[in-house]
Amino acid sequence: MDQTALRYFLEVARSGSLSKASERLFVAVSALSRQIAKLEEQMGTPLFERRPRGMVLTDAGRLLANHARRSALEEERVIDEIHGLSASGRATIRIAASEGVAPDFLPQVFAHFRKTHPLAHFQLDVSAPSIATQRVRDGTHDIAVCFSMAPEEDVQVHYAQRAPVYALMRRGHPLASRNMLSLSDLLKWPLAMHNQGVTLRQLFDIACSLEGLVFEPVFISNYHVALQSYVRRTDAITLTGYVTVRGRLKTDGLAAIALSNPELHQRTLQVQTMAGRTLPQPVIAFVDLLKQAIDTPELVD
Repeated sequence: MDQTALRYFLEVARSGSLSKASERLFVAVSALSRQIAKLEEQMGTPLFERRPRGMVLTDAGRLLANHARRSALEEERVIDEIHGLSASGRATIRIAASEGVAPDFLPQVFAHFRKTHPLAHFQLDVSAPSIATQRVRDGTHDIAVCFSMAPEEDVQVHYAQRAPVYALMRRGHPLASRNMLSLSDLLKWPLAMHNQGVTLRQLFDIACSLEGLVFEPVFISNYHVALQSYVRRTDAITLTGYVTVRGRLKTDGLAAIALSNPELHQRTLQVQTMAGRTLPQPVIAFVDLLKQAIDTPELVD
């Protein structure tokens, strides 16, 4: 297959329209359209559904896009390994992650990894879990470390661990001595809550709906560090995953208490890569360290 046509095809698939792809590639729309038509003729089937709001991949188009992405990454891996023969193993590992693992956990793992791989470089991009997973599918990132509530297509899950939701409060809070709480126990306390769209908030809303609980948060934010800072200074309570705060409970004077509501136990922390991709050796080594660090916090704390 013509590599230029494949590159144009992938950009149209990524952007969802010929005009947007034209702007990014600096190629005329008519030239893009001809290349797509050429590929469709070669494949003997439509690769896109032409809709009023843009171009959507058909099943055949998705198969070709996945193949093309894997092929491009495989070519990149081989080139990087050849360059590595003369560059003493230098590698850039691109990671897409949920916000909950970005401030503390991942930097700890980066620092530990560089002790044994001193020429490793990291690129970290933080986003909603669905976007992190999509970045791995698209091949722009090597690894996604994110929370998930359902199986994902076209990704390989190297590791998954249950990631229940905890109530987070200052250590001197009246509820901090409890071993277990339920959401109903939090009703009389001010609540600091995440914006809608993150898995934690979705599980919270489901649990409240099933139990008929109504909360009016005093503070809503899409930045969990701000929520934690607020509860440290007040009697408010926020929700969190344990891996998000485990390294700062003692230093920040916080307590994380397990919640008994079953709905709050329905997500996992996952380490994902593109399905079918052959990973470079540094990425494989980093995935192995990630799994160890999730299981054994003291390894990197």
